[in-house]
Amino acid sequence: MTTQTITRADVCVAAVSDAFKGSGEVLAHAVGIVPAIGVRLAKATHTPELALSDGEAFMMAEAPPLLKTAAAGGTPEAWVPFRSIFDIVASGRRHSMMGASQIDRYGNQNISSIGDWRQPKRQLIGVRGAPGNTVNHRVDYWVAKHSARIFVDRVDVASGVGNDRAAGTAGRFHDLGVIVTNLAVFGYDDSGLVKVVSIHPGVTPEELQDATGFPIDATDAPLTREPTADELEIIEAEDPKGLRHREVPET
Repeated sequence: MTTQTITRADVCVAAVSDAFKGSGEVLAHAVGIVPAIGVRLAKATHTPELALSDGEAFMMAEAPPLLKTAAAGGTPEAWVPFRSIFDIVASGRRHSMMGASQIDRYGNQNISSIGDWRQPKRQLIGVRGAPGNTVNHRVDYWVAKHSARIFVDRVDVASGVGNDRAAGTAGRFHDLGVIVTNLAVFGYDDSGLVKVVSIHPGVTPEELQDATGFPIDATDAPLTREPTADELEIIEAEDPKGLRHREVPET
């Protein structure tokens, strides 16, 4: 009998999968290696109706090799040109897990620039699709290297709309879900503030607080669940080269 080793990356993949549980027949959009494996795990287990694309132009009945397009394999089932993605976003039939260079206590996300926007210290990738995503469909975030530089009291630029800004029309379909990091899983309380949902095995509340730039309380937080043996087999099949361990190395 072989004993499977469960790594921090595996725990993160399972947490991402759980974030997509019950999303239904929507287009899953996942940025990052761990999120990409997580949505595949979700589709293979509890939410088979999730729609996956190859990131370019095809909906996939069977996903291509990790980080590859339909040209490298898998089974395309429909053509979905880039212009159609905007229709899907506007209809709300999409569930996205984006990255973040900064996240504040209300879930505002920044991927645009660091410092005063009029003279930034560092220019990043711009707001991209974050504003449209966060006012049209559910958005989660993935942070591979949780630190106080990312979890800040106030973002320098609001790319993705947080709970304190989602008022009026902008709040009609606003739906922030969870934040999965290499240390913990977060949600939001009734006031829209970031709260700890679970803490990963091996992480202490003190370590989590030190890595977060605003007050949090993880003293009574449960442990994030570990993937089952069946889930580990799927994870390994989707990522035979172990790319997830490069994104989330063991500490």
